[in-house]
Amino acid sequence: MKNCLLPCLISALFAATLAVLFVRGGTDSPAVADDPRPAASAGGVAAQTEFTAEERINISVYEQVNRSVVHITTQSARPDAMFFLEAPSLGSGSGSILDAQGHILTNYHVVEGAREIRVLLYNGQAFSAGVVGQDPANDIAVLRIDAPLEMLHPVVQGDSSRLRVGQKIYAIGNPFGLERTLTVGIISSLNRTLPSRSRRTMKSIIQIDAALNRGNSGGPLLDSRGRLIGMNTAIASSTGENTGVGFAIPVNTIKRVVPQLLQNGRVIRADLGITRVYQTDQGLVIATLSPGGPAERAGLQGFRVVRQTNRRGPFVQEEIYIDHSQADLLVALDGQRIKSADDLLEVVEHKQPGETIKVTVVRDGRQVEVPVVLGAGE
Repeated sequence: MKNCLLPCLISALFAATLAVLFVRGGTDSPAVADDPRPAASAGGVAAQTEFTAEERINISVYEQVNRSVVHITTQSARPDAMFFLEAPSLGSGSGSILDAQGHILTNYHVVEGAREIRVLLYNGQAFSAGVVGQDPANDIAVLRIDAPLEMLHPVVQGDSSRLRVGQKIYAIGNPFGLERTLTVGIISSLNRTLPSRSRRTMKSIIQIDAALNRGNSGGPLLDSRGRLIGMNTAIASSTGENTGVGFAIPVNTIKRVVPQLLQNGRVIRADLGITRVYQTDQGLVIATLSPGGPAERAGLQGFRVVRQTNRRGPFVQEEIYIDHSQADLLVALDGQRIKSADDLLEVVEHKQPGETIKVTVVRDGRQVEVPVVLGAGE
């Protein structure tokens, strides 16, 4: 009796297991029932159990945003030196749908000099586009297409002030004309600088390692929730192809510029009226001022053009020379130390036309504070 107890228990346990398997629907069912990953949605999408958590985020971002991304093609004219004619030049870039009125966000350099602009939507429909406004200083342009409301899927805007190095990011664009291509990476650095088309310096630029190539310019940079956090604008490369160092304009810059482009077609910036400076270790020597501009009206001084008449025997000659001795040395704006032309531009750009700014200069060996009412410029 004791000898058959163990075999009997094993047999009973085996039979019970078969019964449970039978009730659950077969020997493969327990693996499915115990799988901790979420089951497939009822929408006919491929079983979510096939994807990792990371992959599901990638898929979610793409499916959420890809219809907001457009393919921009341009045609411009370039001179043909051989026949003295204008030959057509084709360009390509990316953009994001901003709103239900058909406004499209892209880079200024994507549409610069274009005679014809076409915007291709996710569904293959193409529309002619016009330029609503552009800001070369920040490489931003806004276009508009007349498309049906149901075809327009605006991108959701995020907040670039909360970005962190190491954060995962997603880029969607049209590299080499391959429409709505997704690449993934991280934020490699923040607060980089880039030169703009207008020779100003763009600041607060986001550096990323997601693959960007020709055609990605103007496309959205997204966070893991599919929110727009920047616009892809440039790469660092000696070959013109991806090297893992890309740059994007932060969305907070875009949110500051775009409303002005929609309203005025351009950015109306505060103007100090100083047109040229020379950088020194002590500050900025003011070279030239806008004639009748804010700085000149306030009494700031630049270089003086001196005309002097000299008589040499029977001849009279007029000599012209530049007097540097009376030029003001600009050292601070509103109490903030100024060391470069970029410092000056950054302080002034955060002001509005009509505001008064305190300009600290060194004149005749002593500091003088001069209030200047800012004008309006570009």
